Order: sequence, then structure tokens, then C-alpha cells
Amino acid sequence: MINKRAQEYEIEMHRLCKFFNCTEKDISNMYNSKSLDTEILLKWSRILEYDFFRFYSQNLIFYSPASSGIRSKKNKDNSQMPHFRKNIYTKEVINFMLEMLEKGEKTKSQIVSEYNIPKTTLYKWIEKNKK
Repeated sequence: MINKRAQEYEIEMHRLCKFFNCTEKDISNMYNSKSLDTEILLKWSRILEYDFFRFYSQNLIFYSPASSGIRSKKNKDNSQMPHFRKNIYTKEVINFMLEMLEKGEKTKSQIVSEYNIPKTTLYKWIEKNKK
């Protein structure tokens, strides 16, 4: 994905090498790498003006198990970490869900249970999509 974005933006290799302070071989290795350090990924996100972290955060939203209310409340009260709302959905996620419904790949109840999306939220998406 990084390589595709760099090609779309027509960023020359020498500019990337200068930005990352590395060789062309290092850039090629990054393109072919299965994973990258978060600091490197942040730099790619900046130079290519694209949030590559979104791939991971969307995966967490889709596939994280429902937590028990007691444990999640306890963790919020005692944690010093910032709390993020799980139910923030991008347009891509909404379109993906609605497309599965339209194609008959999944039913409403399957989407609600498999992706932990509130039923009312799904119905709101469906209603807005009709307009």
C-alpha cells in the first residue's frame, strides 16, 4: 500500500531516501516488508499524507470481542490511558457493511453479532443510504 501511494503521488526515490536518510535498497525493503516500526510508518503517513494506521485501527474495531461491562468500566476508571469510543465508523466501513447486505453476503443480524455493531446504528445507516 505504501508503494502504491508513493507511485500515486509520484514521489521520486531520491526524495524518499533523503527524507528517511537511507538508501534506495532500504526503501525497497520497506516496501516489501511484512511489518514496519511505528515510527517509520508514521513518517510514511506524513510524507504520503495518508493514515496507514487506519488499517490497524479498523481491524481492531471490526474484530475486537465485546468486553464485559464490568471489566471495561473498571479499566476506564483506573486507567491513565486515553479512552477512545469504539463506535466511530468511517464511510468505508459503513459502505462495506451496506454492500454486504445488498449483495446478500450477510444478514442484518449477522452483521450486528459478528462486528458488534448496535442494531440501531445499522438501521440508521440503511435508512440514510436509501436517501
